[in-house]
Amino acid sequence: MRGLIRDLHPGDRGRITGFVAGDRDYRRRLLAMGLTPGVEFELARVAPLGDPVEIRVRGTGVSLRKVEADMLTIERC
Repeated sequence: MRGLIRDLHPGDRGRITGFVAGDRDYRRRLLAMGLTPGVEFELARVAPLGDPVEIRVRGTGVSLRKVEADMLTIERC
């Protein structure tokens, strides 16, 4: 199933498949954080209002705002 991070629940695992069309600056920032296509992650936490979310990727916790998280396309693992 392909989708967005907001479709997952805490504890779910996913794999980044790419990026949606949008701001190149956000895409560069995500790539610099190690969020590259093919990398697996786990959704650790979601704030009460849904912003930000924390994912664990490559042994590190990364917090993403909704705008940044919505730039990633994912598939559930």
